[in-house]
Amino acid sequence: MDSRPPNLPLLLLTCLLHYWQCARGQSSYTIDSVGLIIRPSSTVQSGTPVTLRCQVKVSHDNIPHLNHTFQLTLDDIPVHSSSTEEDTVVYELNPARAADSGSYECRVTVKDKSKASSSQKLYVTGLQTPTLYLNKTELYESEEFTATCSALEEKGSLIFRFYQRLRNGDFEKIKQPAPSGNSLETTLVLRRIADHYLYCDYEVNLVSGARRSNRSNEITVIVKGLYISPVMNVLPSPEVFEGDIIEVVCKVVRPPKNIEVFLTRNRRILKQATVGLIHRFTAQEGDSGELVCKAEWGNVQKETYQTIKVKELFSKPQLTVNPIDIFMGDRFELTCSVLIYVPEKISNESIQFSIYKDNIKLNSEETYNTTAHPSKNGNYTCKALAATHKVVKESQTVVVKAKVPVSKPMLSVVGGTLLLGKSFQLLCHSDNGTLPITYTLFNPHMPTESRVVSKQGEQAIFNCSAIYRFSDSNNFLCHAKNSENKPPMTGSGLLLSTIIEPVSKPVLTMLHGMGDVSEGKDLTLVCSVQRGTLPITFTWYHTETEGALATQTSMKLEGSYNISNVRREHRGGYYCLSTNQANETKQSLTFMIGVKMAGWKKGLIGIIVFFILLILAMSLILAFKRRLLLYKRKRTGELSVKSASTKVERLSLTQAEVNQAANVTPGMIGKSVWSEHASGSDSEDQNSVTAPENPPETQYTEVQTREADPNRALVKKGTDTVYSEVRNSKQGVPEQADGGSVEYAQLNHDSDHHSDHGNHADHSVQDDYIDDIDDVHINTADQGECKHDPMPDC
Repeated sequence: MDSRPPNLPLLLLTCLLHYWQCARGQSSYTIDSVGLIIRPSSTVQSGTPVTLRCQVKVSHDNIPHLNHTFQLTLDDIPVHSSSTEEDTVVYELNPARAADSGSYECRVTVKDKSKASSSQKLYVTGLQTPTLYLNKTELYESEEFTATCSALEEKGSLIFRFYQRLRNGDFEKIKQPAPSGNSLETTLVLRRIADHYLYCDYEVNLVSGARRSNRSNEITVIVKGLYISPVMNVLPSPEVFEGDIIEVVCKVVRPPKNIEVFLTRNRRILKQATVGLIHRFTAQEGDSGELVCKAEWGNVQKETYQTIKVKELFSKPQLTVNPIDIFMGDRFELTCSVLIYVPEKISNESIQFSIYKDNIKLNSEETYNTTAHPSKNGNYTCKALAATHKVVKESQTVVVKAKVPVSKPMLSVVGGTLLLGKSFQLLCHSDNGTLPITYTLFNPHMPTESRVVSKQGEQAIFNCSAIYRFSDSNNFLCHAKNSENKPPMTGSGLLLSTIIEPVSKPVLTMLHGMGDVSEGKDLTLVCSVQRGTLPITFTWYHTETEGALATQTSMKLEGSYNISNVRREHRGGYYCLSTNQANETKQSLTFMIGVKMAGWKKGLIGIIVFFILLILAMSLILAFKRRLLLYKRKRTGELSVKSASTKVERLSLTQAEVNQAANVTPGMIGKSVWSEHASGSDSEDQNSVTAPENPPETQYTEVQTREADPNRALVKKGTDTVYSEVRNSKQGVPEQADGGSVEYAQLNHDSDHHSDHGNHADHSVQDDYIDDIDDVHINTADQGECKHDPMPDC
């Protein structure tokens, strides 16, 4: 035998595995079907036993003691529930009644699974006939009795109805109480004296619809008359005067047992007794009306009515106060009087008066005089007594409250600030005075207005148009009045108010100047207004600069802004704004400022200009002198020119050549000879043309010549240029000057020519020769050739 201890872990694992298998086996099930069967059939007669059988089929994995919960419902309302291990439940309806009709369903729950059967309908036909029971069949009119209608075999809540059959065969429903069980007891009353035939039935409400039963048994009820109407007498008569004694007798003749009699007026019981009663009282004001004598037996009542009229012995006293408006310190009088009385019964002297304040007797007289004071305020009444008839009447209450006279009113501006030129509101108020107070505002420039203040918290506020001067504020008057017999109190002037005048349009000026200022100087801009409440805020602006230059709040009508060391950028337009507590901003016109150059700059510029002009003058003088010197040298050179030969070579030029020569630029000019032909001289050239009568305009042209031949003798040094006169005709063709031909002549002074006349010719002869030759003519008539010109370039 093995003596080793058992393996505990293995044993524990085996137990857990067995437990898991058992747990797994319990959750393995399914509900296959649920069936519901109604026996003997789905339609039965009322009173027949009915059996409802519900059976369930469940498939499972050998689950022992499987529990089933059955629930049977009728039209979704549970009627039976049970829990069992059996798979079948039987529910009996014995006997089945109409209330059992409906749709039945069976639901079975197994653990956490549930399944319902298909619904089955049961219809029970027929209702039980009800039974009627009455506790009395003979009774008096209006006497209550008890009726009971029942159908004990029926189920559910039944609705019972009670009827009576009339002699003509019609039916009248007497009562239908609220639904109850299968039996109902209620109280009925029959007020008509006759034989009544009563029965009942009932109704049951089902889901399929309402069903009504047959009529119950019919019971005859005999209703007899009850003669207990009372008799009432009023002595001495129904009409009496105040203070008379009235006696009222109320009784029932041949009364039954346990009868009661009541005397009432205006639903108030005056007296109560059995069988009969007598009631005596002194007629007073207000006793007029209807008396009711009522006899009561059980719940049966009979009534008799009698109207009485109590006439006044004297009218209700009246308490009057004079005057009506009572003010503190005024005398007032209270008077009590009776206006109407019956002379046959009493006299005016027999009526006694007394006056009361707050239910405290002041005197036994008709009048009461006193002075108004807070202690005299209160509720006053008076009483009139006719001693012989013991009739006392009281007057209405008169409330005396002395008024407080209105005090002098005060005028103030709503908000406390008045802006001249703007509409505003005025408040007229008196510190003392009994309401209501009538306030009236007067102004010569406005219509008169009134305000009535009748409640605490109300104010007399007037809308006023604008005023434009401080003095206009003194034109307002306010009257306050709370009495028709007293003069009004008057208040004038605006108290506790601030009057603000808006600023006028500002004017911007420059201090000590008219708009121009020199650079480097100081500039002061003054912004001023003619009127406006101080303080005033001034703001300066420059049109060339964004934003304000400066802002100043002044206690004067003007403000100043200083610009130091004025520069060119300070020129332009300036303007200013002004405002004050009125919050109305006004803008001035734009003031233009010009900035002039500084004095030292002007002096410096003058000096510079002076020296520039001086330099220019000296330059012109030097240029003129130089030109003059050149001119003299040129004239000297022209006079010194002589030809080495007396032969004059002539060259005739065409007009085109002349024009070409005239367009030659100075840079192309070499040495040229200019000659001027004297007008009226004879030309030695046969090709010359006679000049017209009117000599044309003189023109000068420059003609380029070639350099002198080096092999020829040079002329004496002199000027290289001479001028020739060229005139244009009216047709635009150049003409001869003074009728002579225009020719170009070049003097050839070669060495051979000079040698023929001898070396170093006499200069005087040369000068005479040059003077004789006035001009070198340019022949414009010949347009195609040059004549008498030995030069190859001609």
